[in-house]
Amino acid sequence: MRSLSGARWLCLLLLGVGIAAASPDWTLTAGTLTTVETVAALEPTLARVAELPRMRSILVSVDGELLAEQYFHGAAPHRTANLKSASKSIISVLVGIALDQGHLDSIDTTIDRFFPEYLDDPAKARITVEDLLTMRSGLETTSNRNYGRWVQSGNWVRHVLTRPLVSAPGSRMIYSTGNSHLLSALITKASGMDTYSFARRYLGEPMGISVPRWTTDPQGIYFGGNEMSMTPRDMLAIGEMYLNCGRVGTTQIVSEEWVRTSILPHATRTRRGADRAYGYGWWVRDLYGYDAFYAWGYGGQFIYVVPGLRLVTVMTSSPNPGQGLRAHRRSLYRLMEDEIVPTVARGL
Repeated sequence: MRSLSGARWLCLLLLGVGIAAASPDWTLTAGTLTTVETVAALEPTLARVAELPRMRSILVSVDGELLAEQYFHGAAPHRTANLKSASKSIISVLVGIALDQGHLDSIDTTIDRFFPEYLDDPAKARITVEDLLTMRSGLETTSNRNYGRWVQSGNWVRHVLTRPLVSAPGSRMIYSTGNSHLLSALITKASGMDTYSFARRYLGEPMGISVPRWTTDPQGIYFGGNEMSMTPRDMLAIGEMYLNCGRVGTTQIVSEEWVRTSILPHATRTRRGADRAYGYGWWVRDLYGYDAFYAWGYGGQFIYVVPGLRLVTVMTSSPNPGQGLRAHRRSLYRLMEDEIVPTVARGL
């Protein structure tokens, strides 16, 4: 079965997720830790993964069955990984839950309902929740060269909203972590709960996964696009939940409609001559002829979901800057597209 549209593959998904339970303790070593028997077809790929010095973990699941789980360079099942910008995908899930519960009226809701005191340009009042989810607010980016100045400011929300408009809201994708941070602030204002408490109550507890506290801004708003942490197994559970239309067993975590809509391409980022499609906090692309979507964090933090193959792959890496960072990321892309997906497609 080849590439499927978002609407078609949802009709084919099965319920139920089987995630291996975390070991209560683990002896850390610098070598490779293997927790399940790797299927033979994946062994050559994982041998190459083990040679990557920045690699920390890789997990491969098909139809809820964990087929490979290895840890490297001191990583272990119970140790959390810094998701970096893969946090944006988790924030998207939380926005969907807030909409399901009626805390937010619609993705078309405009931000003037929440931050009127910071809007110094009437045009900014037209920015919607969807614009923030798709990075199309039109505000000057707070990422890349502007990141340090933003996170050193005394009020992150105000700093984001007082950036100049460099394009019309809803038009061009401009990648900016500030957009995702505004979503965290929106969740906090709309629900009356801080984002950590909201995530723990409506995501962590019903899924049976851990959501540790993470960084806040000077006003106590939890960082909405960076620095969340999870164990690789909990990251896998997030991917499995999306694969299963927003359900874990018979529990609906986030609506099926939200899942379907959030992984469709809504915006395009053009950088260095390459186009990348973006949904609501999830990247969207073709892998070896199959529709796929993924969470992507700095350094090589990934949750890949390939619905047509019932495949979820998690990769974590050192989140720190350093030698070989870009080459490492390219290696992970190649491993996923040229080895893991074709291997699963051929049958294990």
